[in-house]
Amino acid sequence: MNLTTDDADGKIRLDQYLAAHLPELSRSRIQNLIKSGDVLVNGSPAKPKNPVSRGDSITVRIPEPEPAEALPQDIPLDILFEDEDVIVINKESGMVVHPAAGNPDGTIVNALLHHCGDLSGIGGVERPGIVHRLDKD
Repeated sequence: MNLTTDDADGKIRLDQYLAAHLPELSRSRIQNLIKSGDVLVNGSPAKPKNPVSRGDSITVRIPEPEPAEALPQDIPLDILFEDEDVIVINKESGMVVHPAAGNPDGTIVNALLHHCGDLSGIGGVERPGIVHRLDKD
């Protein structure tokens, strides 16, 4: 995606400018894209705090999401009901449901992959199975 700044006065930071012009991206996501070199200003990498001036050319590259491959783990489950279509468990308080940054394993999904062998996919490997919780704790 390419932007040419026609409304910048050199006083607004790059991350603020992009947050205002790309509302579909969070400011945190924009800062991470800048830091990873996926945002170029006039063909060069920039920093989030760099000022944007009128006529600057900004290129934003949004990489494809990296697939997260959840691995089966032998984690005990408190199973309340199970048939060939549904499994209902009593989730332990504090246990994370899906693997994510900071919690790559030890999750309900990891335990279910071990117990069930396979989970139906939503969007392929990126988020295996239909796993929902009914309450937070």
